[in-house]
Amino acid sequence: MEVGAVRVAEDSDFSSLKDLLDCHTDWKLDYNKGPIKVWTKGLHNTNFKMIKVLAIFPEISPEIMYDVLHDPEYRKIWDQHMIESHDIGILNPNNDVGYYSMSCPSPLANRDFVLQRSWLDLGKEKYILNHSVYHINYPPKKGFIRATSYLTGFLVREIDGGGCNLGYISQTDPRGTLPPWLVNKVTQIFGPKMVKSLQKATLGYHEWKMINKPHWKPWHFPEQMRAPRLDITECVMSAAEKKYKYNEEEDSKIGTPSPSRGRKSLKLFKSSKT
Repeated sequence: MEVGAVRVAEDSDFSSLKDLLDCHTDWKLDYNKGPIKVWTKGLHNTNFKMIKVLAIFPEISPEIMYDVLHDPEYRKIWDQHMIESHDIGILNPNNDVGYYSMSCPSPLANRDFVLQRSWLDLGKEKYILNHSVYHINYPPKKGFIRATSYLTGFLVREIDGGGCNLGYISQTDPRGTLPPWLVNKVTQIFGPKMVKSLQKATLGYHEWKMINKPHWKPWHFPEQMRAPRLDITECVMSAAEKKYKYNEEEDSKIGTPSPSRGRKSLKLFKSSKT
């Protein structure tokens, strides 16, 4: 789906995610260690690469992985970058719009997003997609840079003998003054770290959920949803966002890479916790 488009996701949207994960033509393998592989792919219309992560976890059931990816309360525990996350409105039982903000390592400015999320559980295959949209009541906030998700998606698949195969795709523009070369390099670093953090989170989820609303799973049971019905007419740019300049808040004075500057910038991200 295109940035800004608010509509119920179709089968073709989920099929496109699966095709991206299963076809490696024109992708470059950048990381291959243990159960995790990371590819990147350049796109003709942007300097920001698309990243693909595939990982096999024989000890984690697809049901647990899917629940961890969905559960907003548990995310507060395992997602150390999350500052705030809440629903804005529900389009239908499998599509909603929400707000998410995240911390970035100092001296970089924090980022935030307004996202439409769509999901589909086919049993052996479970999908989650998101892309950036607009909402008139959620203009860019002071102290944050409004980033753009062109596509972020997860596909959790059952594997023979138990366990799951996790696929992850992301094409995101963090905006601000970060140069594309740094964004692309940091993305390659954060991909494996994110998956490892998610793997660790799944191992503790069952025990945590047993004492934290064990039967509350609105992604499975739509009758448990409490967010209001989404008003599509409000899913437009606010006046403030139309005037918004993505480079108003500078990150750091990072320009054309040099050996010393590049190492210093990357060290900043590698040392941050995931």
